[in-house]
Amino acid sequence: MATPKPDQAVNASTFTFALNKTKLRQVRQREGRYLLRSNLNGEDPAKLWEYYIQLTEIEQAFKELKHDLAIRPIYHQRDDRIDAHIFVAFIAYCLQMVDVHLPTTDGRILILPRYTEPEKDQKLLLQRLQLELPAQPPPRISHAGPQRQSA
Repeated sequence: MATPKPDQAVNASTFTFALNKTKLRQVRQREGRYLLRSNLNGEDPAKLWEYYIQLTEIEQAFKELKHDLAIRPIYHQRDDRIDAHIFVAFIAYCLQMVDVHLPTTDGRILILPRYTEPEKDQKLLLQRLQLELPAQPPPRISHAGPQRQSA
């Protein structure tokens, strides 16, 4: 490979390159393959892949949820409608709870129930409305068993 000096023009004689065919062949052979790293020693690779697919599905659901919430602005003309909108939004916000299931190396499952944490503006709104979110529930540990499917 040759590159031109700062005072030289870029042309076929001052700039040349060649492909590293061995490296290109290796990259092409790996196309479409994933390398998943995990701290779950002794797990079946098929199960690890299932966890990874679940993770991508959850991330996509959150992405779609965030997109749907920003469809358009809503303008209210009356105070009672503004209050109702804030109340419905607050109730929907309180319902955003997820259980995170983390398998442990000894075969048990750590369950972390989590509510969405409000951002700075949301905290101010909650304070002004004199509303309080419930405290985060404590984690719990369960024995591995059949995973329940969400509807």
